[in-house]
Amino acid sequence: MKIRITLALICLFLVACAAGQPTSSPTIASTPAPTTASAALPTMSTVLAPQVNFDTFLDQSYRSLIARYPERITELGMAQQFGVRHDKLNDLSDAYIRETQKLEIATRAQLLSYDRAQLSAAQQLSYDIYAWYLADQIRAHAFMYADYPLSPVLISYHTNLTQFFTDIHPVRNLAEAKDYVARLAQVKRQVDQLLDGMKRRQDVGVILPKFYFPVVLRELRTIAQSSARTTPFFTVFQGKVNALKNIGDVEKESVLKSAEKEIDASVLPAFRAMTDFMEQQEKTATNDAGVWKFSNGAEYYAFALRRQTTTDLTAEQIHDLGLREVARIQAEIRAVAKEIGYPTDTSIADIIGRAARDSGVLQGEQIVKGYEAIIQGTEDYIAPVFDLKPKAKVIVIGRPTGGYYIPAAIDGSRPGAFYAAAQGTQSKFNMPSLAYHEAIPGHHTQIAIAQELKLPFFRNEVSFNGYVEGWALYAERLMWEPGAYKTNPQGDIGRLQYELMRAARLVVDTGINAKKWSYEQAINYMLAEAGLPRGTADAEVARYICWAGQATAYKIGMIKILDLRQKAKDKLGDRFDLKEFHNVVLGNGSMPLAILERTVDDYIARSGK
Repeated sequence: MKIRITLALICLFLVACAAGQPTSSPTIASTPAPTTASAALPTMSTVLAPQVNFDTFLDQSYRSLIARYPERITELGMAQQFGVRHDKLNDLSDAYIRETQKLEIATRAQLLSYDRAQLSAAQQLSYDIYAWYLADQIRAHAFMYADYPLSPVLISYHTNLTQFFTDIHPVRNLAEAKDYVARLAQVKRQVDQLLDGMKRRQDVGVILPKFYFPVVLRELRTIAQSSARTTPFFTVFQGKVNALKNIGDVEKESVLKSAEKEIDASVLPAFRAMTDFMEQQEKTATNDAGVWKFSNGAEYYAFALRRQTTTDLTAEQIHDLGLREVARIQAEIRAVAKEIGYPTDTSIADIIGRAARDSGVLQGEQIVKGYEAIIQGTEDYIAPVFDLKPKAKVIVIGRPTGGYYIPAAIDGSRPGAFYAAAQGTQSKFNMPSLAYHEAIPGHHTQIAIAQELKLPFFRNEVSFNGYVEGWALYAERLMWEPGAYKTNPQGDIGRLQYELMRAARLVVDTGINAKKWSYEQAINYMLAEAGLPRGTADAEVARYICWAGQATAYKIGMIKILDLRQKAKDKLGDRFDLKEFHNVVLGNGSMPLAILERTVDDYIARSGK
């Protein structure tokens, strides 16, 4: 349902933190991206360094920013290009964060010193995207302690730390194995920095809602109360070391003993420290759910919505849009139900439940194989509408929890991975849409293409959620258009249920964080209006509470892409080519929606001549 948030964005998160017609999509108005200095943003008073070539500036300045996140360099597979080893963890200290903020301010000031009018059209596009990104980073400085680093959702520090060591960190030789051990030794220091930041949050009233503490504490204690050799930090590492063919048994045993020692000395104490901190903080926590409870909650939420959607839509506008879209999609679900003989005078939850049961179930390894088959079957549908295709492959990995995508390493050392929940049973009715969203033609297609484009490095790497999640939700619908669900009406209901859930997110995210909805009110809405089972509703609402605004990006981005496609069709008529439209949308990397709109307008103007 989402991209697993990248480690670079985790750092930034820790720093910053429709009753309309069924045949049409509502229009989302976007404001132009900033291309000049804004009085509302910090400015540099220091004298700027002499200008270098603009393309050189783009490359060097962004590399300077990325170089501050060694974990991200590992994730990208670019250690050799940066001339570093895989032996450092990110610095999460307040002082280091503020140094990074100064660098972001200086970088933006340097960018604005270039005369945009003197740049080529391609450079102007890079200028505008970089200007939006850096301005957003600087706006985030005011909210550096307005988030929840430890929470029950995917972006939580402890979850990402574990996945970084087990899934991301390479162990292809003895040197990388030793780097792994060196990083294990740094976990306690990093957690000390994390907890210092959480104390700063606590001082300004930013404390996780009380009802989530038991969930987080249970996960922390699972590691904290383990022996070193039973933690995933050791078991996964042991498997990778034992698989190495270029070192002997004595060396293997030595590095494994070193890992065990550092887990005992650093990792386990770190998890015990997080456990102790959360146990103490639980005593003062309240059950207030939304960010409205923060001293700057309204301002923070407005920032979060702008960051996630890359629009200036207000919470009220997003809430109303969600209500309209929920009504429209519910009507479409009832129409499909009527076509296949289901009773329509029943609840949405009943219709969805029947479709889930009628579709059949898979379990265990069958789930992984099922997703692999769905992904392999996309080619016949997408070949007529795509010129751009990524070189990187995508694999499916079964885990107890899943529903997210991790991009491939740029150096080709790791393929893109769709992590699928493969524990228990899985109804088949919504598997196609999830596979299309996470893999092909969704996240994997878009992100891998962006990584492989010959663009300035920052445009290969930076992502904007409204665009990225909007594309992935658009991809679900795109597979429906040529008939991927033609013989699978239950699957079509599964597709519509996923779209309904994204529409309901607009209502509930804004309800919780702007309208002061309670946890129970949010859950009841997701059960009744989105037709979700209780467990899914719980997970969804946790996400809106712990990651305010993020879930609004999907539907808003999808609507914008559909709106722009319709605009191109209307303007170009017979000259409209869906392949060309997709080339424009995918061929320039991720960008804010307002800049995407301008890019599509330029394509329309060129094609209309």
